[in-house]
Amino acid sequence: MNDILDRLLAADEPAPVSVHNENGPSPFLIVADHAGNCMPRALGRLGLPESECERHIAWDIGIAAVCRLVADALDATLVQQNYSRLVIDCNRAPGSESSIPGISELTRVPGNIGLSETQKAARVREIFRPYHNRIETELERRRQAGRPAALIAMHSFTPIFEGVARPWHAGVLYNRDPRFARLLMALLKREAGLVVGDNEPYGVTDASDYTIPVHGERRVHPSREERERRQHRGEAHVSPSPPAPASARRAARRGARGTSGSCPSGRARASDSRRRRCRTASSSRAPTRSCRGSSTRSIP
Repeated sequence: MNDILDRLLAADEPAPVSVHNENGPSPFLIVADHAGNCMPRALGRLGLPESECERHIAWDIGIAAVCRLVADALDATLVQQNYSRLVIDCNRAPGSESSIPGISELTRVPGNIGLSETQKAARVREIFRPYHNRIETELERRRQAGRPAALIAMHSFTPIFEGVARPWHAGVLYNRDPRFARLLMALLKREAGLVVGDNEPYGVTDASDYTIPVHGERRVHPSREERERRQHRGEAHVSPSPPAPASARRAARRGARGTSGSCPSGRARASDSRRRRCRTASSSRAPTRSCRGSSTRSIP
């Protein structure tokens, strides 16, 4: 499993990145760092049983389907990453301790132990870079066309982590600029029965995240939102309080002027519960907004 590989992905394996509704006119650009749980054939299952590869430690369960629903509702572009976060976490800086986790939650990942720099570099080159290059290309295309951009990085989170319950149905996470986050939280709190977290179940930092700090805050400044999802036999179901695309659209219209705010191979049978999160960023020039969420321990 750990032999040096010239090429990680075979030509007939799923692409690392998929784009849905590429020419959508919405200012929103939705991205999903942990949308899939594909494993490169050369790596097998990283020494894990299939059941572990279907759990929340391997991907953000249900988020690919949720992202597509939101993208369709907003007529927005969706960019999603298709390989398991256990292969390489596309929301962590390459080379960081949690980029290729040896332990995720309480599960040891044998195929990530003792890797050479060449092996790590192959995962960065063939999975991480194509995904982030595609996000950068889309943001640059909008900048050159003078189009506003609202970067929405969506994730789901498990309602119980290491035995501790997380009571929130949705959480808005932010770092340097809370303006759009405050607006979004106010709208979400109008939804009856929806428990909304303010920087819960965890926050956004330069050390713990990559997509928002790099594509959002380095261009401008951001925040994120999460909502509970349930996955059963490959379908994402919103648990009792449904998502509110109308609220998202209202937030976009009110904030966009100054804010920036599934594995194709089909392995999606898990029934774990997850919750979704989202972040945003502000800009005085071409607005970029972002919305996201998820950590040698990977914190789902």
